[in-house]
Amino acid sequence: MLIYRHILKAHAAPFFGSFFVLMFLFVLQFIMKFMDQLIGKGLSGAIIIELMIMNLAWMVVLAVPMAVLIATLMAFGGLSASSEITAMKASGVSLYKMVVPVLLVAGALSYFMIIFNNRILPEANHRSKTLMMDIRKKKPTLTLVPGLFSQDMPGFSILVRKTFETSNELEGVIIYNHTNPAKNTVITAKRGIISFTGDYKRLIMDLYDGEIHELENSTLQTYRAVTFKRQRLTTQAEGFDFERSANDRFVRGDREMSVGEMRYTIDSLALSINESKRRIGIYNASFVEKLLNRSLKTDSPTYVVWQPIEQYTTIASQLMYMRTLLEAENANKDYCEKLTRENQTEIQKKYSIPLACFIFVLVGAPLGVMARRGGFGVAASLSLGFFLLYWSSLIGGEKLADREIIPPWIGMWIANIAIGSLGVVLTYRIAKENVEVSFDWMLKFVPDRLITALKSKRRR
Repeated sequence: MLIYRHILKAHAAPFFGSFFVLMFLFVLQFIMKFMDQLIGKGLSGAIIIELMIMNLAWMVVLAVPMAVLIATLMAFGGLSASSEITAMKASGVSLYKMVVPVLLVAGALSYFMIIFNNRILPEANHRSKTLMMDIRKKKPTLTLVPGLFSQDMPGFSILVRKTFETSNELEGVIIYNHTNPAKNTVITAKRGIISFTGDYKRLIMDLYDGEIHELENSTLQTYRAVTFKRQRLTTQAEGFDFERSANDRFVRGDREMSVGEMRYTIDSLALSINESKRRIGIYNASFVEKLLNRSLKTDSPTYVVWQPIEQYTTIASQLMYMRTLLEAENANKDYCEKLTRENQTEIQKKYSIPLACFIFVLVGAPLGVMARRGGFGVAASLSLGFFLLYWSSLIGGEKLADREIIPPWIGMWIANIAIGSLGVVLTYRIAKENVEVSFDWMLKFVPDRLITALKSKRRR
């Protein structure tokens, strides 16, 4: 027990140290990405801090497995460098027994992260999303950066010279209108105001003291210029990440739901898919009847479905009506199947990422013994390499699973299986023989004068 306690104690400091360093880096990345859109926009510090706290959840999900890998590499590397691994082997403690207590703690940590992913992460993601929606409803100019073109309004490219912290007013507005491909339209205005309709479904931009320039793209000869005192543009508010308030079950995305909620959604989608398939079968049978110039019988079970068809007089219009219904039903079925795949993939992800803590111990312990001459830099480099490989495999697997190229469980577990298999092989080899990786090859990149100075300093 003393040996096991000593091994776990060697992991504690590297784990907590690397965890806080990683969290600091993630927070710094968040600040660099979003603070230019939030600071100086008239928002209180409490709102900005709340938004940062809500985003800490996904940072914890990424930082914990990576911290486990760094801690395992540093702990076993330090024990191996101080010959403690050799002493333990000489006393009859194999590498398997050394890894067991770390695996138990990693298993407990994985269990905690599964609970975290199901209870805390979805709620934090939802609150963060809701807070951003509220901020942008209050400040629609939030995504407009002075001096840079914005593509947030669908069909428009907008450049503004100046925005104001305390209002939704703009100055020096230039808008390229892409809604009509036949015309090249440019709108300029000295000032403008952005607002929303009462239901937040459409974005309104009122422009003042400007001009409209239009050029026909086909001939490049017809040109029109119009001056105005006031001009109003309206578009869908989707580009500003707004969502209409609703009470149905699809308000939350898959990353804002627990496993139980996603399974309930999948069951509901399955009922909708089965109903769509049933209707498609009925529609196809009725479509064939019309193609064969057979009238629908009033006592036929499909007649009720096709009752509105009687308002169309010609066969061609009736077939067009049937085709429209078929396409709509197929689109609904495809959409439900897409949502089902996304939810199934997210369910697998909620388990695969926490289990990475367990997997990283398997690969970190033998690598730490092999790279015993390396310190924090070597451990951090190896951890970063493995984590980038793991994360890229996870993202690629998620994309392939969402596109129905591979099953969701393969997409989310292939990285764990591959890295776990590598860890088992390395652990077996290191347990059987002493294998050491030398980093002396890195010295060839260091100037000779620096090596000589270090050697003379060490002699002193």
